[in-house]
Formats: sequence, structure tokens, C-alpha cells
Amino acid sequence: MITANEIRDSYKKFFESKGHVIMPSAPMVIKDDPTLMFTNAGMNQWKDIILGTKEPEPRRRADSQKCLRVSGKHNDLEEVGHDTYHHTMFEMLGNWSFGDYFKEEAIDYAWEYLVDVLKLNPADLYVTVFEGSPEEGIARDDEAASYWSKHLPADHIINGNKHDNFWEMGDTGPCGPCSEIHVDSRSDEEKALVPGRELVNKDNPQVIEIWNIVFMQFNRKSDGSLEPLAMNVIDTGMGFERLVRMLQGKHSNYDTDIFQPVIREIESLSGLKYGFTTPTGDNGDGKSEQEKTDIAMRVVADHLRAVTFSIADGQLPGNAKAGYVIRRILRRAVRYAYTFLGQKEAFMFKLLNVLVHEMGEAYPEIAAQRELIGRVIKEEEDSFLRTLEKGISLLNAAMDELKAQGKKQLDGREAFRLFDTYGFPLDLTELICRENGYTVDEKQFDNEMALQKERARNAAVVENGDWVVLKEGEQEFVGYDYTEHECHVLRYRKVTQKKNSFFELVLDYTPFYGEMGGQVGDQGVLVSEDETISVIDTKRENSQSIHIVKELPKNAEAEFMACVDTDKRDASAANHTATHLLDYALKQVLGEHAEQKGSYVSPDTLRFDVSHFQKITDEELRQVERLVNSMIRKDYPIGEYRDTPIEEAKKMGAVALFGEKYGDKVRVVRFGPSCEFCGGIHATSTGRIGFFKIVSESSVAAGIRRIEAMTGETCENALYLLEDTLRDLKAMFNNAKDLKAVLAKYVDEHDTMRKELESFRQQAVDRTAKELAEHVKAVNGVNVVKAVLPVDPASAKDIVFKVRELVPEKLVCVLGSVHDNRPQLSIMLSDDMVKDHELNAGKIIREAAKLIKGGGGGQPHYAQAGGKDTDGVNAAVEKVLELVNL
Repeated sequence: MITANEIRDSYKKFFESKGHVIMPSAPMVIKDDPTLMFTNAGMNQWKDIILGTKEPEPRRRADSQKCLRVSGKHNDLEEVGHDTYHHTMFEMLGNWSFGDYFKEEAIDYAWEYLVDVLKLNPADLYVTVFEGSPEEGIARDDEAASYWSKHLPADHIINGNKHDNFWEMGDTGPCGPCSEIHVDSRSDEEKALVPGRELVNKDNPQVIEIWNIVFMQFNRKSDGSLEPLAMNVIDTGMGFERLVRMLQGKHSNYDTDIFQPVIREIESLSGLKYGFTTPTGDNGDGKSEQEKTDIAMRVVADHLRAVTFSIADGQLPGNAKAGYVIRRILRRAVRYAYTFLGQKEAFMFKLLNVLVHEMGEAYPEIAAQRELIGRVIKEEEDSFLRTLEKGISLLNAAMDELKAQGKKQLDGREAFRLFDTYGFPLDLTELICRENGYTVDEKQFDNEMALQKERARNAAVVENGDWVVLKEGEQEFVGYDYTEHECHVLRYRKVTQKKNSFFELVLDYTPFYGEMGGQVGDQGVLVSEDETISVIDTKRENSQSIHIVKELPKNAEAEFMACVDTDKRDASAANHTATHLLDYALKQVLGEHAEQKGSYVSPDTLRFDVSHFQKITDEELRQVERLVNSMIRKDYPIGEYRDTPIEEAKKMGAVALFGEKYGDKVRVVRFGPSCEFCGGIHATSTGRIGFFKIVSESSVAAGIRRIEAMTGETCENALYLLEDTLRDLKAMFNNAKDLKAVLAKYVDEHDTMRKELESFRQQAVDRTAKELAEHVKAVNGVNVVKAVLPVDPASAKDIVFKVRELVPEKLVCVLGSVHDNRPQLSIMLSDDMVKDHELNAGKIIREAAKLIKGGGGGQPHYAQAGGKDTDGVNAAVEKVLELVNL
């Protein structure tokens, strides 16, 4: 049987033989595209070429791209595991032509690879072509149909509607018709009963699309109209998992050697067996126990890949944006394992070695970061399992309340609160309720979910106008050499977000650095003869600097001088250069495992995340600081190597970061022994940093430590603040020469006085309790102690406990107190009063505390309450005695 790895290699070799350059997969996590969190299609990494902002050479390319689809338009998450072919993380085999070959060659290549190389049966293949759109003036794609007719009979060429056969990048931008290739893998008997053409795009799990060939030839404008693209583009995507399934003769992607090694390990760890059941796609309860087990194993096997590759690409689970998506995927796997595989402790991290063994050769980043990935997954599993326990506890309390009220349905708002606050999923809430004879108001839950999504949409909605083109051309970034440069506006557009409008400008020459790689964008001004326009920020999009301005120039076609705010840039550059020195120093002190996992630098901020599996000690931090400052004093000049072939850069010893996208040529930045791939703005020499000081070290995730530091003028100001503070402290102690000794003496004296005061307080408590016990009154055979005293809460508690020691039987003690103008009530009962008279101090005090406008609670024998109304203290004391019938 041909293996998955052999199939991936055969695809690359075939297109290499057709003149395509084989490109590496881009990271699955996207860092510098504000429109996307994850790579969800093979074309994502070529957006800048398709949009015309980057040269298309080489014009023929092919790759195997790791993708993730779990949010937004492409959201398959809830189907994953319940059918045979949906996945979160998947591989997309793609071949590309940028202004080179078009429809005929793309179709011929696809046919040759599938039929001549892979030996698929032509009788099992069906293709779709766009049927046209009269309302948009687009005719049927007869051209593509004619090329397909060279290979297939007419009844295997099917018209497809706009939803299936017209591909669009988004609401605006490049688009065009496409042809899907479908494979019918049913038995001969099934094929004889129903022709495959009748099942294409009908959600039949055995008649599925494996390849889509997009003929990008239009640009969609914001008004919905279409215009021809300047360059035709071929964009193909073939689902690797589905292809492997066809070639290995399986009826499910999960039965292939892509997933089976992990599933076998799940069997071993859980003691359960995978049954190879045929999924129904039904998310309800009409499933056997075996199918539920199989679904859970498929979910875990799929989600393990998604989480592993995301962490390897630098995205840790978190509570916002991309981090939340990864956390959600992991938690979905954990709850399936918890509910259906009996896994009450973390176990997904134990599957990692198998996954790395199977995929580590094709994707070495997961092998290189195996320990970090395992630690992160285990910590997340442990955390969510604790959350599940908390959710189950809250749900049990809610069901007890339903039982007390004689109800059978859990309020949908309560179910949503469990989901929204504790991450407790609806299906698990329904499962637990059903096992206990309750239902959940799912409609009300859905309403709450819809309201939340609407709030999120309203907060995030961005309206982009069409680009207004003033001048043709591509942008050239000159910011490495200049902070001022003559320029013209190439194009601009209006953007509205949260009812605020601003404009985005693209310049032909710009010294402005667009935010990227953790370094903030430049600010500054555009100056013409007639006006000055403030640039409030610079973003990076599709390999361009996008300049953000609040208002358009009066004459947008004028010549401008683009001027960067050099004070802010120099401060950012110093911090950025300091991160390179810090990265080098951490490796020297902690070891080569200390890999950069993220950074953020601005004019006044330096934050650096590094992989390390324990707290960095104070001694190690001091060593790092000394090494960095030593490199600063040596004033190493910047060594900059632009457009360096990537292999040559690696030979130079340049450090590349996991999860970053690098082209064939890279920029290398060297400062003495520090040498890294980097496209950011730096100081001209390390001496410009001035001084480096670490201010904090903390944990941000399992195996990830965060260092925050300061440089230059910020350090200077911090030293002045420290100097002023020390001067003020010395003044408080008569300018003592040895401040440390004076403070130690002061602390010692303070501790002695505190102990003496506590002794005095305890003596007062004992004396007060004794006097109260001596004045106990017998009422109906009960020993009653009551009083209102000006004591603090701690003393009030100690007094009633001391009274209980002195009057151990038939005791009802109630003490009202006022401290700092705040009233308090304390109740103490002897054990026999609780047991024989069924009294409960916690319940009694809740009612009595209303008289001091407060509340409280406690145990059956002891309770405390606080309030706001000091005038009600006496009445509250009497209320307690009334409630116990005394």
C-alpha cells in the first residue's frame, strides 16, 4: 500500500517535472495579516502576488500547505469526528500559475497526475464547471468544459452553481470560476443503482471533492461589480487526506495511515477499541456506544494535529483571538475523551510521540519542539479538567434547585452562563441533564449565543471602501536607509470601524515601517507645500506599509515628503536590537533550547517570550543582564545583509524563528555574536541602546517564560526614580548612612510591638469573654449571652469562641459590634443547641442581618454578618433571640 508520505512526495515530484518550484509550507498561524488568524487555504501565502503588490517570480509553484479551518466562513469544527472527511488541521496540495499557464494546462496537469501517475479510474471521476450568472453577466465556463471534454464524457461534466463553482477571496478582491474534481468510491453495486453524477455535492460521504482548480480572472469591487484582473492566476487545492483515502482504498480519512497510528495509541491508553463504524453525521443520540467511542477517537486524533502544529508555529492556547481558537479545539478533544473514552486525567500529551514519528520528517518543526508542545498540551488538559469538575459541580447545584422547584428543564441562560464563563459546552450540559432526567432549553441558549455573536460582530465590523488608484506602480520600502523621503500617494481608501472613519494610504516610496514581527509601526507626517498630514500608525498588509491618517490630503496627487518621527523610531529600534542581544544571552546562560516564542517592542516597551521549563533564577537573570550590557558597551555596529539566499544565511549561523514565513531570500542582521533573520528596524550600533535592565520575569504558559525589560532613557528615568525614593527613605530616617541596618532594626521593632499589641488584644478578649460568661442569663433553660461592644471583627470572633469554651452547654451567644463605623453581628451556639433544638446560626444571621442592612452566613454553630446601618445593631441582637424563641 502506498503511504501518505509517499503520496505527498509524488505530488511534489510531478509538478517539479512540470517546471514548478517546490515551496515550503507557510506557518499555519498568520502573524502579519490583519484579515486572517490562520492559513485556511493554500493561496493565503500568495495573497500579495495575487493582489499585485509583489513580483510573481517564480511564476510556477507547488507545495503542501498546512491549513486550519475552525472559524469564520470556513468553519467545519462541529462536523469533525462525526463524518469521514472533515478536519480542523489538514494539508492542501497546491500548484500555482501567476500569469503563466491557465485553464487548459491546469486541467491537463490534474488529469495526468490523477490518472496517469496515481492510476485513479477515470470512470470514477466527475468534474464541475461554473454554470454562469446572468445577473452578473458571466456566461457558463464553456472554455473549461471544452478542456475537460478531452478527458471525460459529457455526463461526467456537471454544471455547478455560484456557491460551489465561483471562488472569491472575500467580499472584495480577486475571484473567478472554478472546477471541482470529485471521486466516486462506492461499490460497483451502489454505482449501478445511482449514477455518481447525481451525488456530486450532495454530502454523500463516498462521493467527495478532492481537488478544486480556481481560474482567478476577476476583481470584485465593493459595489459588487467585476473587472478583469491584470494577471490571470491558477490556484489549485487538493485535500491531501481525501486523496490518501482514495489511494489506500479506505472509506474514511481516519482509516488511513495518516490517523491510524494515533488512533491505535488512543486504543492502547484507553483500553477501548476503534470499531471502524460508518459515521452517520448525526449529532444526536441515535448512536451506538461503539460509534460514540469512534467519534471521540476521531476527534482526539484530528485535534491533536491542529493543536500540535499551532503551538509549533508559535501560537499558544489563550483567551483571545487565535489563542482562544486553539484552546477551544483542545478543550473539545478533552471533553470527548472525558465523556466517551473515560479519560479523567490528561492523556492527549501522551499521543505526541506517535504523531511526531509519523509527521516529523515532513514537518521538522514539531520534532524540534516536542518537549515544549507536550508541556503546553498537558497544562491545558489539566486546567480544563479542573474546569469540567467546576462546571459539573455548578450543574449539579442547578439540578438540585430544579428538583426543589419541581421543574424538569434547565434555563437556557444558565446553560449559556456555564458555557460562557466556565467553557462548559452545551452538549455536555445536555448529556448530564439527560442522565438525570432533565432537559435544557436549547432555544433560549441559542438566543443568548446569537446575542453574544451579534455584539462581537458589531464590535469588530470593518467597512473597507474600494481603493482609489491615483498612480500605477508598486511600493518601495526605503526605511532601512532613510527616515525622510519624497513620495506620491499611489492609492487610498476609506475605512470605517466602530463608527470611526480613517483613511489608508499606499505610497510609492516610504520610510515608514509597517507593524510586523512584534515591532510597532512608525508614526510621523506627510508634508507638501500646502499642508501637513499626521500619520498616526503604519500597518503591514500584503507586503506593503499601509499609512493610517485621520484625513485625506486636500491634494492627494501632490508630491509629499514622508517624515518618520525619529524619536519614537530610535526608541523602538533600540528596544528591538536589545531583544536580539537578549535572545543571544539567554541561549548562552540557559542553553540552546531557549528559543524565542514572541516579542513586542515599542518606544517604551520591551517584552520577550522564551521557551524554558522552569523559573529563571535571579542569578541567571543577572548573568543575562551583564552579558547584554557587555555587548552594548562594545558598541557592535549593525551588520546588515539584504536579499541573502536563505541557505547562505543559514551557513552564516543566522537564527530563524519557528512559525515565521521566510522567502528564498532573507535579510540577516548581525550585532557581534548575535546573528538573526530579521526584517525589522534596528539601532545603527549596540551602543545606541544605552543600558539594559530586566524588570520582571514570569510564566505565560507551560514552558514559556516572559521577560520584560527597559533600555536607554527609560532606564535613566527608572534610576532617577529609584534615587529619589532612596533619598526620601533616608530623610525619613535622619539620613542614616546604613539604611539597610536602620530598616532591619525598624522592622524588628515593629514585629516586637505587633506581638505585644496582639498579646494585649488577646488579654482584652479573654477578660471580656470572662465578664460576659459571668453575666450569663438563663432563659427557658438556655444560657443566653448578649452584648453590643466597640470591637473589631477579629476580636468579636475570638470573644464568642472564648465564651463557648466557658459556657459549653445550652449556649446562645449573640454579639453586636461596631468598628470603623461598620456594624457586625456574631452568633455562637453550643453543639447541643444545634443538635437537640435544630438551630442553625447561618440561617438565623441572614434574617437578623437585614436590620443592619447587610448579609452574612456561616456554619450551624457559628456565623458572622456585616452591614451598613450602625443604628440597627441593638435591634439585630434582639432579632436573633426572637428567632430562637428566647
